[in-house]
Amino acid sequence: MARRSYAAFGNADYGIWYRFAAVLVKPVTTALVKPDWRGWEHLPKEGGFLAAVNHNSIIDPVVYAHWQYNSGRPPRILGKSTLFSVPFIGFMLRKTGQIPVFRDSTDAAQAFRAAIDAVNSGQCVQFYPEGTLTRDPDLWPMTGKSGVARVALMTGAPVVPVAHWGAHEIIPPYGRGTAGRGKFNLFPRHTVVVAAGPPVDLSRYQGLELTPQVLRDATEDIMAAITEVLAGIRGEQPPAERYDMRTAARARAVKATAERHRAADGRPQGPAGTGSAGTGSVGTGPGTDDSTTEENSK
Repeated sequence: MARRSYAAFGNADYGIWYRFAAVLVKPVTTALVKPDWRGWEHLPKEGGFLAAVNHNSIIDPVVYAHWQYNSGRPPRILGKSTLFSVPFIGFMLRKTGQIPVFRDSTDAAQAFRAAIDAVNSGQCVQFYPEGTLTRDPDLWPMTGKSGVARVALMTGAPVVPVAHWGAHEIIPPYGRGTAGRGKFNLFPRHTVVVAAGPPVDLSRYQGLELTPQVLRDATEDIMAAITEVLAGIRGEQPPAERYDMRTAARARAVKATAERHRAADGRPQGPAGTGSAGTGSVGTGPGTDDSTTEENSK
């Protein structure tokens, strides 16, 4: 396991509450994880930066925070603003300087104002660009949301891609244990790799208006860098096409609609003019049937 003295970085900002949180959390991760920490040499020694991390287990934030804490640059992790109102959890989040994201804000820049301020003050701010656990069947990074790219381009701060692999063996995503294994596999300890790669080159976007296309392209560059780091950890080739939740949702909707139409076409018919068996729905005019009515009601 790679080790580094916290003193290696001159601007490490651990307060008493941050150290207290580490005392509570680190024994848990130590009990569950055999750490394989890599890539600290890619973290800036001073100045603000963004860490963009993949997400495939609910314990990823704890594992990542342990890795980042040991690097000497304590992370400021983004979380839903609602978490900050939860008793004790919200108290610790505030005391350790974690960052609320106001997702209901109509102003995208304002939603990340605290993150921008933290980066500008020289902090490490961590994003999960996917926004949730990956839905990719093989747990590769899926398409990302544009928040990390927006903050990077607004601040000029470097984006360091970080990948972890192995935490999904402890708690699989969405409770889907692998063959012969359960939803929770806490013991024996599992090896978890967390590795950083070189900062993402976003220079071609600097000075451009932050249009949706610019943000999409910058976000994809960041996701590609994370995927490259993860591919190095896994020793595997990632898929040629990134999983997209919106595309998958549309495909499911089309499939469900087609199945409903097939079911409707296969229903037994009653006497002529009734439209269905017995006293079911009655046609409302020429050319009208159940499927047309259903489509028009959407």
